[in-house]
Amino acid sequence: MERPGRRRFVQSLCRTAGVFLFDDIVSALALDVSFVNVARDAGLRHKTIYGSENRNKYLIETTGCGAAFFDYDGDGWLDIFLVNGTRFDAKWAAGAAPVSRLFKNNRDGTFTDVTIAAGVARTGWGSGCCAGDYNNDGHLDLFVTYWGDCALWKNLGNGKFVDAAPQAGVTTRTKTGLRRHNTGCAFVDYDKDGHLDLFVANYIDFDPKTAPLPESGPCKYKGLLVACGPPGLQGGKNILFRNNGDGTFADVSEKAGILNTPGTYGLGVIVADFDNDGWPDIYVANDSTSAALYRNNHDGTFTENAIERGAAYSADGKPQAGMGAGVADYDGDGRFDIVKTNFAGDTSSLYHGLADGYFEDQTLQAGLGRVTRFLGWGAAFADIDNDGWADIVLCNGHVYPEVGESAAESGYKQRKVVYRNLRNGKFAEISETLGPGIVEKVTGRGMAVGDFDNDGDLDLLVNCINDSPQLLRCESALKHNWLKVNLTGTKSNRSAIGARVICTAKIDGKPRRQMDEVRSGGSYLSQSDLRVHFGLGDAVSAALEIQWPSGLVKRLRDVKPNQILAVVEGE
Repeated sequence: MERPGRRRFVQSLCRTAGVFLFDDIVSALALDVSFVNVARDAGLRHKTIYGSENRNKYLIETTGCGAAFFDYDGDGWLDIFLVNGTRFDAKWAAGAAPVSRLFKNNRDGTFTDVTIAAGVARTGWGSGCCAGDYNNDGHLDLFVTYWGDCALWKNLGNGKFVDAAPQAGVTTRTKTGLRRHNTGCAFVDYDKDGHLDLFVANYIDFDPKTAPLPESGPCKYKGLLVACGPPGLQGGKNILFRNNGDGTFADVSEKAGILNTPGTYGLGVIVADFDNDGWPDIYVANDSTSAALYRNNHDGTFTENAIERGAAYSADGKPQAGMGAGVADYDGDGRFDIVKTNFAGDTSSLYHGLADGYFEDQTLQAGLGRVTRFLGWGAAFADIDNDGWADIVLCNGHVYPEVGESAAESGYKQRKVVYRNLRNGKFAEISETLGPGIVEKVTGRGMAVGDFDNDGDLDLLVNCINDSPQLLRCESALKHNWLKVNLTGTKSNRSAIGARVICTAKIDGKPRRQMDEVRSGGSYLSQSDLRVHFGLGDAVSAALEIQWPSGLVKRLRDVKPNQILAVVEGE
């Protein structure tokens, strides 16, 4: 709970010193929430390997990989998947090669490594992951992107998976034979036929035999020789696979207009109905160029128009090194907004949604313009105090290990940045008040959000390159109410991806309207909890409106808080 004694003391102190302090800043200081890294005690002890630890030859060694909170066994508890990488010219001893890992939730705060038993142990340059039941069999599947051939882990429903990518037709090699660096991904039913399609972003078409070395450029960053790119390297093209409804996919990238975009070097992918027309749109954070916004035309095609709609550049019209992206209606106006992480020396971007899918850059006005020394990756809106207003969590770490731990731009390892929603269109940075899990410096990359212990607080899962992962458990003394909505489609796709949930409740004596969607992929190359979460503050009940992709609408009244509510389409 907030501490009025402390509040009055700070106000009095500031008046005495002749300093005018806004109420919203004082309120931000009083938040009583902490994040603690419990990864080791929970059983997440394997190190993620990604390139050389001290010096990188190639750009591919710098980007790292994602993480997933997803319930693969359907027991109502979030399991964990951590994408892993490898190293060039590494000679691994038998059984020592790094593999992506799957951990089963034991429902007691710990996890069991089931990687081998589940059949998902694969070594390679892993990148991103996204979840969805692509064959509507009731078992959640997982797509994992790689430099090279990706994996479609088909869930067999008995604790085991099989890679169905070749048979399903989701191959990702270029026509010239170059290996794509596939990155962010998302399952999305873009044509609303009840079958999940698949969108895959691409960074570069990479061949180490022809890629420039740091010395050959020379490629320098503040006097240091570093990996070259992405400018000067062959940018990748994004891919859209349409689900044929029989377990296979067809590449419709050209036909659907996905290839028609000025931006390239794609990384983070986020899906939402930005223009409120009932059809999912796709946003891609691009490195060193304009971001991409694919607007759904309702006829199986997309029009890329991020520049025209105001979500492509910085406020001064410059391209940025975009990494990850998150979506929420942070001010309750019924339109989705976007937060995007960028390179060091730049701010993160906050695009405020306007009518008909247009945006305005509110980075400076909202208070996100003061922090420029971090290099951002994972990005998410998350109501960390369950007050009914979405906060912002950003995961950071420098791209070049050569930077080391010097004071330059906060070094290679960096803390996270958290902005509290002040409920007036503005945010206050409160990172250093949120406990050791937030302020610990790590080489953060992918970040997923979810409630792994089902206590109603949102926790964080962070994949760190060349280090152990973080599992940040949220510990809150605020005792605010909450509600989770777990949807199952029947006419719509089984995972209910794309379904919109509107929650209305009276919080602090005032009506508060929240909105979110079931979403595959997001943040930076990661998968967050598919259950839709709402903080309810002191509300004693809520009303829900569920808009299914099929067009069905379900309304529920007097829903009690502090529960995980399961809703099946049509029931």
